[in-house]
Amino acid sequence: MDIKTASALRRLRLVSAPEAVSFLLLLVCSVLKRTTDFNAVPVMGMIHGILFILYVIFWADAWNRTKWSLKTAALYFVLSVLPTGGFFAERKLRREAEDAVIASRARQEGAVSA
Repeated sequence: MDIKTASALRRLRLVSAPEAVSFLLLLVCSVLKRTTDFNAVPVMGMIHGILFILYVIFWADAWNRTKWSLKTAALYFVLSVLPTGGFFAERKLRREAEDAVIASRARQEGAVSA
């Protein structure tokens, strides 16, 4: 995995958890708006919207660089629209990045010893 691909996965991973948190907070704010006088939906909606747009941009970049299958790309997109999906995406992306680092080191060691 080259550095640009690793960076694309890292950006997607780093925005996935905050996007999930903002989604959950937006849901809480929506409930509070309907049950109390507290209305933070406009502010939280804007924050979540910005994070979601970043997620989609980073998702498209990661898909382009990693050459994911349509199934894998769709999974990461669906996880972005589920309230807690970003947490699962972050965990899965972290594992994928760790596996890529291990494979890269193994290739380097194989090239050195050969």
